Amino acid sequence: MSTFKTIFSGRLEFGTDRSYSQVTQLFEHRVANYYRGDVIIRPEEVFNESSYSIDIPRHLSHATEKSWRNTLNLLEYLAQFAVAGNLQAWMTEEGKVLESKLIEPKGDKVAIQSFLKGRELVQVEGMESEAKKALSRAIDKFERHALAYERRGKVNFLLKNLDDAFYDFSKSIDINPNNPEPYQGRAKTHMARKNFAAAIADLEFAIKSSIPHQPIFWYARHLKAQCHLQLAQYEQAALELKLFTRRQFTPDNPNYLFRKKAFADYGKALLELGNYGEAIQAFDKAISIEVGGEVSPSKAEQLLYRGIARQKAGQSDFVNDWKEAAGLGSKKAEELLETID
Repeated sequence: MSTFKTIFSGRLEFGTDRSYSQVTQLFEHRVANYYRGDVIIRPEEVFNESSYSIDIPRHLSHATEKSWRNTLNLLEYLAQFAVAGNLQAWMTEEGKVLESKLIEPKGDKVAIQSFLKGRELVQVEGMESEAKKALSRAIDKFERHALAYERRGKVNFLLKNLDDAFYDFSKSIDINPNNPEPYQGRAKTHMARKNFAAAIADLEFAIKSSIPHQPIFWYARHLKAQCHLQLAQYEQAALELKLFTRRQFTPDNPNYLFRKKAFADYGKALLELGNYGEAIQAFDKAISIEVGGEVSPSKAEQLLYRGIARQKAGQSDFVNDWKEAAGLGSKKAEELLETID
């Protein structure tokens, strides 16, 4: 019988001793009577009485598809008794995701509905105040709502309320230190304050608490590389960018839009390290990528730096890069052209 690698991660909060006790009993009953013990997780591995939760920092195993289905069905059933949190699950084979699932409470409790409303409004430009109100209401109804704190932190960050954002992200981490998203959010707050060393520390936690199948794993590496560049730590930046640029992102992956910048930054790091040939290749790739996000460097900047790399590598065509960059408005390229005999 075929087996697959399965991964479970996350937390479901039940809020009270009564609800928690009910869920532990239902778990045992359904495992014994519905699934005949054929599930991937065991109660002693996931139940946390101190926080009244199912807490799974990361659970890896090899299991049959039937065991996978049974476990998903069990967790989805138990999620209806939760007041906050979520669980993510992946079934993979040879590194390829065959199926993934997000399990979260969707009942009519005020804490749940307010969080879902706030989370949706965060994505709508101009609705930040309404999003913040909804998320604050979720926290008022359930004070240990780590996900609501994290989303509210994002709203405060968008509103440039950095002190409030820092508080919310830190509070989320205090409640659930195994969720990568508040680490990433707090890191971006550190970056906005030019505290790149502190940002790197948080991004390392974001990477450790996520897996390569999650976009946040790679986005955290992308941000970490930018911090290393700011600190002139070029070897560390090059390592992160080497990993990022080797990853094949599909167009529906948020990191797809950062490929252009990543290759350009990789080229800059390699240039500083004296790896001119590899730097040229990185700039070639950056220039060839048409799709880029708002943070992507201009073509003039990419040509400027490729020209510098070509000059240091002893290639004569660096002049053409600088001329094209100057034609696109690069003052630095104009200045460099004036230095040529």
